Amino acid sequence: MPPRPPPRGGARGGPPRGASPSRGGPQRGGAPPPQSGAARGAPAQAGAGQQHAIADHVQTIGVKKPGYGREGRNFQVFTNHFGAQITDNIISHYDVIHPSEKTLPAKLNFDIIESMQSKCFPQIFTPRCDIGGGMILWRGYFQSVRPAVGRMLINIDISTGVMYKPGSLIDLCLDFFGKLGNPNLLSPSRGLPERERHRLSRFLIGVRVITNTSSNSRSQNPRVIKRLSTQSARDLKFKLANGSEQSVANYFNATYNRPLRFPDILCVEVGAGAMLPLEVCEVPKGQIMRKQVPSEKTSSVLEFATKKPEARLESIVNGTKVLAYGQSEYLRSFGLGVDSSAPIKITGRILNPPIMIYGQGSRQATVNPRNGEWNMIDKKLYRPAAIQRWIVVIFERQQRFSQAAADDMIQGLRRATADMGITGFQAQPKLTWENPQGDIISVLRKHGMDMRAAGGLPDIYVLVLPDGAADLYQQIKHFSDCQVGVATQCLRSNKCFRAKPQYYANVCLKINVKLGGVNTIPDAKSVPFLADRQNPAIIIGADVIHPAPGVENKPSFTSMVANIDPMFSRYVAISKVQTARQEIIDDAEEMVTHCLRMHIKHKVETGIEQSAAFPKRVIVFRDGVSEGQFKQVIEGEIPKIKAACAAMNLPVMPKLTLVVVGKRHHVRFFPQTGQGDRSGNCPAGLVVDSEVASPAEFDFYLQSHAGLLGTSRPAHYNVLYDENGFTADSMQQLAFTLCHVYARSTRSVSIPAPVYYADIVCARAKNHFDPSLNVDLSETETMTESGNRGGSTRDLAYYQKSFRPLATTAQRRMYFA
Repeated sequence: MPPRPPPRGGARGGPPRGASPSRGGPQRGGAPPPQSGAARGAPAQAGAGQQHAIADHVQTIGVKKPGYGREGRNFQVFTNHFGAQITDNIISHYDVIHPSEKTLPAKLNFDIIESMQSKCFPQIFTPRCDIGGGMILWRGYFQSVRPAVGRMLINIDISTGVMYKPGSLIDLCLDFFGKLGNPNLLSPSRGLPERERHRLSRFLIGVRVITNTSSNSRSQNPRVIKRLSTQSARDLKFKLANGSEQSVANYFNATYNRPLRFPDILCVEVGAGAMLPLEVCEVPKGQIMRKQVPSEKTSSVLEFATKKPEARLESIVNGTKVLAYGQSEYLRSFGLGVDSSAPIKITGRILNPPIMIYGQGSRQATVNPRNGEWNMIDKKLYRPAAIQRWIVVIFERQQRFSQAAADDMIQGLRRATADMGITGFQAQPKLTWENPQGDIISVLRKHGMDMRAAGGLPDIYVLVLPDGAADLYQQIKHFSDCQVGVATQCLRSNKCFRAKPQYYANVCLKINVKLGGVNTIPDAKSVPFLADRQNPAIIIGADVIHPAPGVENKPSFTSMVANIDPMFSRYVAISKVQTARQEIIDDAEEMVTHCLRMHIKHKVETGIEQSAAFPKRVIVFRDGVSEGQFKQVIEGEIPKIKAACAAMNLPVMPKLTLVVVGKRHHVRFFPQTGQGDRSGNCPAGLVVDSEVASPAEFDFYLQSHAGLLGTSRPAHYNVLYDENGFTADSMQQLAFTLCHVYARSTRSVSIPAPVYYADIVCARAKNHFDPSLNVDLSETETMTESGNRGGSTRDLAYYQKSFRPLATTAQRRMYFA
């Protein structure tokens, strides 16, 4: 049975109840909707005359557009699209090269960037920012021609690239450490720590350099750095053809008549094993860094890349003038024209948010979010957790985090938990200070066993960590998530020191769900999908995370997160290891089976009648899939999901709907003057399903969150498979509602909570490896100094075998919150 339509508003395009349209089948409700009929606000127009019925012969990859939504109030916006005209003739083309990051010649890449900066578009490609650490930022533009309803559009957006700082390789290395001017800092014999050398080596791997062996000899063919040596040019020796040995420094002196100025600093290995002193290498400009930006530089990148909506749109409009499409002979030869006079204006709709329900004892039991925000003032959690025993472990020196600071932190937690309804924290915790360099897992286990001997196991550990404690955090989470299944809450010492009540309120939102509580639920009356108790549903969020750009020989991780309660506020998770950079989830059948079992088990144990315990609808929100992979998901994952449902032998075979949630796109929406929120962005709840959406596919853009910094990015939803007969309105309202049940905050988020959770679970996959294995997922395994490949036995089977599953108790909790 499809979701019941909302009682408010006018009729919607959609199938008759009971219809089960298949992927790519006849269009549901395809006639243009009337220009009226919306609840609470001005009537919403759907497409302002740009709507068209879809001809039966039109083929789609996913579900055909079932019509256009009408719920909400009209809201006109500008978008970063410009009208385009294309030729009606057939265009023949011949691919000369395939522009891949692995196959495109590096020299050609450098030449293209040099030409764009100095000849073609200097106004666009010259803005840059030196953020230190050997990195500079460049600003450019993204362009893409897209089909829209009744016309073609060109999507234009500003873009930012992280580049290696050009010039001397020595200067690049010194800039990486933030210590320019003294090359001897790169000398092992003068105190370069091995840890810092290793960190620099990871940064340099993959950088292309040109060599300057003498004043008259400079190689223009870039060579790729494979690793950084452990010895200096003076000490690093190699064998000659006659069997004798010679140092790198002596070789350059004898061969090129070039005595090295800095023989005591390191070398780099390039090509087939050649060792080059740093001082003979130069880094060409325009070399993009295909690695993860260090966390300490993230704020600098955001500061450069972030533009408020008004400034961003102005930059885009100025960019079209510089690009001068009308003067391009190439565009004219293809019969392509662009109307760059102004960005197009379209009509979207602002959806009504769901009413959120809080617990008994709240002065205000229900709240209607305003622009994606609400607060916890005078409210109790919907289902507050309870504890009996807890432990506080402080991994800071007592001189830095004193007894008084610890007492203040404990009191802050007590006040916040009491205000929200969580009980048990008034009990005196076991408080201890520990060495962060010690055996963390043994320490935590000992404290737990001591408490058990004194009366019972702890319900939660609260741990205070110093800054930069990623390794410590991983050990703690491996202990709690995979070994014993106890809840843990980590606090940064500089954040919880004399923290304000709002800080502890936010912490308690996480603590409550980790202990099995529920923070808030959406009112079923405001969401038709939730109101249909005759057709219970399970909602699954799925994601795949790949190794960072430039990292090889490391696996990808998959995750699925599913609700176990009828109100879609409690979730369980499962994570797996699979082949690197493979987008299709290999273990989808096993993971869906786990989700279904946990869902049914929880409902049965909590007394829900058996008829409502077995889901009749399965809704999958799939993250991380590009448009070019839609068909792979349909062919590779949907059969596995269906097989899992069939294997469960449920009373009724559930009907499946699969929706891809996309975040990596360049579509933006800009409010008219004076109509934005505090950040200048469109209000939360903006949905656009016409004009810039697909003319044939069932898709829409939803900006579900309030803006904070820069220009908000809407999520792009594509319905690839639908047996539940969703209408545009029912799917949009469901997605918007799920953006309000994210447990960590009292704000709607940018994507549905199950998808957000799946992303977090993927990111935490490294915690499943025993810390003693020293599994480093952030770098490529390289050749060691002895010539062996570091960790050569660490193939996919090794990672799968070493990947420890969740402890039994953790499997039933939102440990990832």
